[in-house]
Amino acid sequence: MEPTAWDGVFRDGRDLYTPNHGPPGDRVYGEKLRTAGTTEYRQWDPFRSKLAALCSRGGVPADLWSGARSVLYLGGAHGTTVSHLADILPEARIYVIEKSPTAFAPLLALSQRRSNLYPILADAQLPERYRADVGLVDLLYQDVAQRNQAAIFVENARAVLGPRGRGIFMLKVRSVTQTRPSVSIAREARTELERAGLEVRAEVGLSPFARDHVALVTRTR
Repeated sequence: MEPTAWDGVFRDGRDLYTPNHGPPGDRVYGEKLRTAGTTEYRQWDPFRSKLAALCSRGGVPADLWSGARSVLYLGGAHGTTVSHLADILPEARIYVIEKSPTAFAPLLALSQRRSNLYPILADAQLPERYRADVGLVDLLYQDVAQRNQAAIFVENARAVLGPRGRGIFMLKVRSVTQTRPSVSIAREARTELERAGLEVRAEVGLSPFARDHVALVTRTR
């Protein structure tokens, strides 16, 4: 098991792994487990997690989440990526926003096994409703399916992202439009982020792991 450029992420051949900081033998979505030395690792599937897809594609800064002590995660869904991020950053407080009660129930169960997760049932379009609970964060991560995804990311960055805060925006192109090319939608999203004072450090297409998805890695100027 070899360490990668990103803190808390390991590689065996082409496969990515994160240390399991949950109960021994704990699987979140049926992923494979491996033990090396005294550490148990969970395989991180890039076809199931866009953050794993971003790492697999490469070309992004090594300090994506290095040193982050607090995270706001928008669009937690059933907790696939959240669970790996919780294992990567076991000392960080990770606030997870999810508006679907159906998806929120598994997140609550996951938080019982990952004590650094703090699920919040809320709409990511309304950061004023959870800003007081979250405070300033070091990292903003977004994976939501809305037409106004870039605007949601900008509003949350303004609400909670601290100085020199970092962001990872998973742009779902087909949630914006079904007709225009991905490159055009990504260009518009990038422009909106930059006009809001966010520096776009990397723009990475996530194919073949996630079609019509582009990751924008940002930092507050």
